[in-house]
Amino acid sequence: MLELDIIKQHVRLEPDIVEDDTLLDTYSNAARRLVENKTGRTLYATDTEIPKDSEGNITDEHALVLDDDITTAMLLIIGHWYANRESVVIGTITSEVPMAVHALISPYRHFHL
Repeated sequence: MLELDIIKQHVRLEPDIVEDDTLLDTYSNAARRLVENKTGRTLYATDTEIPKDSEGNITDEHALVLDDDITTAMLLIIGHWYANRESVVIGTITSEVPMAVHALISPYRHFHL
């Protein structure tokens, strides 16, 4: 969903370095699913990708189109996973990146009634 170029720019990789492309693509897909799970919405790259019925009416009423907030949240997630490849980092104190992610995606959350 996110272009590999912007992901590489975020994690400070030169565009011609391709060794980690598959890994970054995997992280990107996982970040998309994380955002979808946290918001309860399906993420689409553009308005035109949102499914419509034969009359042109949107069939996914909780569709979420990728915007700068969601892109930033996904880049933060991907960057964190790329820099910290294990679930636990021993001997360091770090700031919690997910707080920034939460702040970016929480306004888009759909509450099931």
